[in-house]
Amino acid sequence: MLHYIGKRLWQLIPVLLGMTFVVFMIIRAIPGDPAQVILGQQASESAILALRTKLGLDNPWYIQYFDYLMGLFKGDLGESMRTMNPVSDEIWGYLAATFELSLFAILIAIIVGVNAGIISAWFQNSWFDYTAMILALVGVSMPIFWLGLMLQYIFGIELGILPTTGREEVRTPVESITNLYVLDTIMQGRFDQLSTVLKHLVLPGIALATIPMAIIARMTRSSMLEVMRSDYVRTARAKGQKMFWVVYKHALKNAIIPVLTIIGLQMGMLLGGAILTETIFGWPGVGRYIYEAINFRDYPVIQSGILVVAFIFVMINLVIDVLYSLIDPRIKYD
Repeated sequence: MLHYIGKRLWQLIPVLLGMTFVVFMIIRAIPGDPAQVILGQQASESAILALRTKLGLDNPWYIQYFDYLMGLFKGDLGESMRTMNPVSDEIWGYLAATFELSLFAILIAIIVGVNAGIISAWFQNSWFDYTAMILALVGVSMPIFWLGLMLQYIFGIELGILPTTGREEVRTPVESITNLYVLDTIMQGRFDQLSTVLKHLVLPGIALATIPMAIIARMTRSSMLEVMRSDYVRTARAKGQKMFWVVYKHALKNAIIPVLTIIGLQMGMLLGGAILTETIFGWPGVGRYIYEAINFRDYPVIQSGILVVAFIFVMINLVIDVLYSLIDPRIKYD
């Protein structure tokens, strides 16, 4: 197992290097001069040239790329062209906000999606099965921006029971330790703030969880239907075991492998694809951070932000692969 993990980690190097090159070339194809965007339309030509020289934008592209790689090998993600702060200092706060939201969303998706899929397979062709699969189809098809606005209107404006923007109350800000506000409030024993933080998570979490929840439910149902027809399931039922234990103890363990694959892919996509949700709900996450950097042509932030998200994505998939062998002893990597 350790040999397999080491091999996979070694294979990440060319993947991430290739990704940095592709991103580097694509973002430089975006129209607009970063120096012009930073200084504004009224800036003089001399001021723009001076800023381009300071930022290294007057060097050939291969020198800029080489300098960026050398910085990465030293653990330096670069410096934001807009704020002049190190990207490594800025990005963690945004990344923590996205991670907290994505984790909350994927927990909702797993709990609801897996159980909906199991019950649909258990009671195949029942009213619950048809209803769950129709809702899953609607969930996959529903635009997040529309769902987010409807959730804000119903629960935030009409009912007034949940906040519609931000991570915390402006009047009582959370004293940040890890930038994971749920964890920070628990560590400080501020359970009044914990309640507020969780309320802020509900609406964006539900909006973000809708699509992965639907996909997980459909995959769980499909996988469970195949397993439920197996001989060992029929044998367990013939021995008089209760259906609940047959489904959740025996069938689910063998049906969960393809579902884990979907969960891993969806978690990685949530980390990098929450831009719409973060924009609608005013959530200060890494998606908005990269989106704003694109508007300002902030090359180091775009490159390093995408690199960090890509690294987390492949690490999540590595963890999922390791979980396969822990759940199913028949899977060996040695």
